[in-house]
Amino acid sequence: MKKGNISIFVPHNGCPQQCSFCNQKTITGQAYQPTAKDVDEAVQKALRKKGYEFEIAFFGGSFTAIDRAYMTELLDAAEPYVKSGAVKGIRISTRPDYIDDEILTLLKAKGVTAIELGAQSMDDEVLSANMRGHTAEDVVNASKLIKSYGFELGLQMMTGLYLDTDEKDIETARKIIELKPATVRIYPTVVLKGTYLEELYDGKIYRPPAVDDAAALCTKLLPMFEEEKIKVIRLGLHSSEEIKKNMVAGAFHPAFGEIVQSRFMLNKVLEYPPGSYEIFVSPKTVSKLKGNQKRNVYFLMENGYNIKYTVTDKVAEDELKIVRM
Repeated sequence: MKKGNISIFVPHNGCPQQCSFCNQKTITGQAYQPTAKDVDEAVQKALRKKGYEFEIAFFGGSFTAIDRAYMTELLDAAEPYVKSGAVKGIRISTRPDYIDDEILTLLKAKGVTAIELGAQSMDDEVLSANMRGHTAEDVVNASKLIKSYGFELGLQMMTGLYLDTDEKDIETARKIIELKPATVRIYPTVVLKGTYLEELYDGKIYRPPAVDDAAALCTKLLPMFEEEKIKVIRLGLHSSEEIKKNMVAGAFHPAFGEIVQSRFMLNKVLEYPPGSYEIFVSPKTVSKLKGNQKRNVYFLMENGYNIKYTVTDKVAEDELKIVRM
């Protein structure tokens, strides 16, 4: 059975900070505050699809920081679907400094099953420079408390923030792994109009990594999580017209995850010195090997590789057999 989210966006409602990268209306594509009726209608519409196991997901803001009565109203609309078994559970995203025993007790009673924290970085200098308003220790404490209540823990990290480096991002990944979340989302930084990062970018104080640089970093981060059986459920921002219209700079591409997978394939070839090779590849992997718009093919040609591509079912998916010609 396929898994799916019934996503309800609660944009920027209740968030006490204006982080350097945040223009929540652009990220979600909306500023409308959903009602209990909206929740009910979204669930009813989703449940018409057969063959799916759904979760109701409240994303887009700092869910536990919004007005308590409003938060309870939304949860009350979602709770009956959890109790009836129509949906698997409720997933929320929030800030690490808005988690405590009282709120977790309430969330548990209302049927919430998974909590994602926007950690973004585990480096206090980076957190402060990007006006997050919390520390790495807040992430650690909130994560441990969430797990102690039996919730599934998800953590979100960003790469390439102001004052960030690849080394700091790798260390952030290590510290996130120590917290043993079930899931992770990795968001390379995108500079949006109307943000502090745009001011820094316009002032030539900050330059975000480009798509290829961010993808190269993610090829180092992904194996770290995979080795620890931590599922990376998202790479890069969801594509939307609002993002495309408001992006100023940074590592946004509508197929960023595919670019990262393609980079993995390229790295396997680059383990061999320039020369002539025949590469045997699964039909399920050939597009990853050649890359988006054949960028890997052209890169290899430009760097002294003469490649013959042979598609065969005898090679496992995501594996390559490389033979010198």
